[in-house]
Order: sequence, then structure tokens, then C-alpha cells
Amino acid sequence: MFRALSTAALGMSAQQRSVDNIANNLANVGTTGFKRTTIAFQDLFYENMVQSQQGNSNGQENFAPELQIGHGARAVATIRNFMQGSVTETGNALDLAISGSGFFQVELPDGNIAYTRDGNFNLSPDGLIVNNSGLSLAGQFEVPSDAIAVEISQDGTVRALLQDSSTKIELGQIELARFTNDGGLSALGDNLFGESDSSGSPFFGNPGTDGFGVVRQGYLEQSNVDVVTEMVRLIEAQRAYETNSKMVQTAEEMMSVTNSIKR
Repeated sequence: MFRALSTAALGMSAQQRSVDNIANNLANVGTTGFKRTTIAFQDLFYENMVQSQQGNSNGQENFAPELQIGHGARAVATIRNFMQGSVTETGNALDLAISGSGFFQVELPDGNIAYTRDGNFNLSPDGLIVNNSGLSLAGQFEVPSDAIAVEISQDGTVRALLQDSSTKIELGQIELARFTNDGGLSALGDNLFGESDSSGSPFFGNPGTDGFGVVRQGYLEQSNVDVVTEMVRLIEAQRAYETNSKMVQTAEEMMSVTNSIKR
């Protein structure tokens, strides 16, 4: 009965983690480029209570399956789903979406590189292409102050049309990054991901080549969270939590009966 109490409590804790994760998914349903996550669970160690042994007609011993009792479950990992989200047209020249695989690269203040699917970029006062946190797109594209339009082709080539000129000048090339295991990337917040041992080292390429997706100017990739799916998962987690709480009550009632035997 004491084991039932601790096992049920662990089950409640695990389902609480699941509810917390679902809440985060639903909170980011409108976040550009957000990728939904799920919680992976693992059963805990088993205790061998009885090892059955019996003989057969030949006098040889046969070992029947052991009596094993588990000790509950726990949340062990967060699995991120990098399925493509829907792409919405915005008309903003610096809104970029990747149609296919790959990540934009942005430079962190410490000089390291972070990766993102959020292509909501703007121009800084210095003419750099930056995200909403002010981090510049890797490549240091400096748009001239007299530029009246910025054009970004599907292969990532960045060009600017200058005032009083019909000629477009080339500013640089957007290079995308890919990983062997996208799901192993470390979430940094602000729609950014970092390289980790699980993700492996990145490899780079131009959009539209070697399996990389193409860049679509004037579009943004939306979150891949499906509200209906998350609500179903929320109901399942809630029911599992309630069931474990009932198990706590049942174990407590059984202990009360045991305590009252002498009365």
C-alpha cells in the first residue's frame, strides 16, 4: 500500500509535466516558427517479489515468470516536432519563410551562432537585417541607407534597389544550416535553438540546394501546434492525473482499514 501511494504520486507528477508542456504549446500557438513538443515517459525500476520455480515430469527445474512490481513512471525527455508549419503571406519584404528543411542563422551577443525558423526580420538603424530581439542575420548584410527596396530570391541571394537607379546591387547570400538530428537541438528561448551533442554539428548550404528548403520573401512560417490535438492530449493527461489521485485515495482507505483491525 505504501508502494501504491508513492507510485500514484509519481504518476501524478509525470502527468503534471505533461500538462505543463501542453500549456506551453497552446501558449505559443501564435508564435512564428514555433515547434510543438511532447513529453516522453519511462517506467521506473521493477522489484522482484517472488521467483517461481517448479519441476517437470523429467525431474528438471523450470523457472516460471517472476512476480515483479513496478515503481511508477517519470518524464525523461522533451521531444520537439519540426514538422513544417503553415506559411502565411504578409507582404513585408523582410519577412522570410523556409519552405522545406533548414534554419536561419543569427549571431548572439557572445559571437556564437543560434538557429531559428522564425524569419520575422527588420532593418536596424545601421542597415543590418535583424530579428525581433535585435540579433543580426549571419552574413552581416548591410543595406545602404539610400536603398528603396530589398529583394531576396528563393536561393537566398540578397539584392537592394538604390534610389535614382534602375540597377540592383547584390549584398550577399543567405546560408542555411541543417542538423542530422533536429530534435536534439537545445531550445534557447526567443524562437532560437542551439547546437548540442544530441543534434550533432551543423552543415551548411544555399537554399534550394543539397536538400535545403527555399526562401520565400514576404511570407512567415506559423506555429505547427494543432489546437484540437493539444486539447485531446490535455483531456487524456487530466484523466490520467485524476485516476492516479483516485489511487492515492484508495491506498489511504486501505491503510485506514488495516489500522482499524485492532479496534
